[in-house]
Amino acid sequence: MSTQTPPRELSNTTIFIYGSIGLPLAVIGYPLAIWIPAHYAGGLGLPLATVGTILMLARLTDVFTDPLMGEISDRWRTRYGRRRIWLLFGAPVMMGGAYWLFVPPDGVGMVYFLVWLTIFFVGATMIALPHAAWGAELSPDYHQRSRISAARQGHILFGLIVAAAVPLAVELTADGGGGVAEFLAKIWGDAAAVLGGQVADIKPMDRAALTGPVLEGLAWTIIAVLPICCLAVLFFVPEPPPAPRERVPLRQGLRYLWRNGPMRRVLIITFLVVMGESCRNAVSLFFIRDIVGIPTIGAAYFFYFVFGLAAIPFWLWLGRKYGKHLAFMWTLVIVSFVSAANLFLGYGDYFVFFLLFLLKGFCFGGLQFLPLAMMADVIDVDTVRTGGRRAGTYFSILGLADKLAVAFGTGMALNVVGLLGFVARGGVEASTDVGVLSLRLVYCIGPIFFYGLAMGLIWSYPLTPERHERLRERMARRMERLGNPPAT
Repeated sequence: MSTQTPPRELSNTTIFIYGSIGLPLAVIGYPLAIWIPAHYAGGLGLPLATVGTILMLARLTDVFTDPLMGEISDRWRTRYGRRRIWLLFGAPVMMGGAYWLFVPPDGVGMVYFLVWLTIFFVGATMIALPHAAWGAELSPDYHQRSRISAARQGHILFGLIVAAAVPLAVELTADGGGGVAEFLAKIWGDAAAVLGGQVADIKPMDRAALTGPVLEGLAWTIIAVLPICCLAVLFFVPEPPPAPRERVPLRQGLRYLWRNGPMRRVLIITFLVVMGESCRNAVSLFFIRDIVGIPTIGAAYFFYFVFGLAAIPFWLWLGRKYGKHLAFMWTLVIVSFVSAANLFLGYGDYFVFFLLFLLKGFCFGGLQFLPLAMMADVIDVDTVRTGGRRAGTYFSILGLADKLAVAFGTGMALNVVGLLGFVARGGVEASTDVGVLSLRLVYCIGPIFFYGLAMGLIWSYPLTPERHERLRERMARRMERLGNPPAT
């Protein structure tokens, strides 16, 4: 029978405020994945393969900045704490990067794109990485960590809804600012044209006209929301004090990290899943707009993220009942089915695409927060073995794996599609048949390949809820021997 003191229950208010940073971080992720490639390749005329290469190169700077940020945030001591100070430093860097990246002047080239993209990524790292480590330290409990991750993911999904509302608003006011009534009339007219077999009568919105106003609106959204969320977390979320025996020599820490089997597995799983998602995201706007012909992209993503937010309680319940890894497995199974079904869609298949898109949105929340909750548990393996608390280092490595997967997935997808003949500025009409086919295959089959590799590792994942409970008991006993009682 366990004699371990139950962990202190965190208030809903604390968890809610902690997760709020996810909102502005989501607003930046959506345009990077969907709108930035289309604007720089379509609106500004840079070659699609070049845009993919620059996105990859800028992301690769995280190979240096992420481990450095993790090590500094673990070791640096200030009167205000280890983690919170970086939110204060990172916010202005990220806001400046967002504005100059999202609202470029006419005639910019590759150097401008690379420089401001890199500055933007550095600012995001200064905020996101210490914030993730802070969340892992708020509670040692398996299920409370799910709540913390779910709160952060809930804000991320709400932020994505806010981000999707910006292009939706641009679409509402496009073509003379007809407003909601005219916009709904357009959707109804397009639906009637599809049902009547008159797909040729549908007129998608201008490719170049939307991306500029959408990105400018998103830039100002980030500038308005980010400082509010950072200040709320700084003032109202406690930061646990560092433990007396918390520092582990770097070389020894890396050796322990490599021997942490669940850690290695989570890293590989995360890399494969994010790689698949990044392949799809990099070309999704082109597939939705040019292959299926959806005229209201902002509306499609708006409802996609609404479904993702609504589904978080379901994935939280499933993870509690069967384990986070098995819940994660089910998200990949469903999303693989959706990807395969999209391969058979053609121009004007609005209704089927929309149903599949909403089903994918339902899985989005699980894809995002379950791996983070699994990583928080993995850190306990390190704590038991070393006596240290190195959440910053662990989340820096997870963040690095995530960002490398985004870099290679985005770069690979845009290079393959661009080099094989898809022209972002002209769409299907200006592209080769091979280029259009490559767009279909990258969007639909690319994710399934990477998900399949990940599912084999998830099925045999060792850190179940029962094993984690035994791990916590060992961790409590070790901390007591070291004169450092576990957090309660």
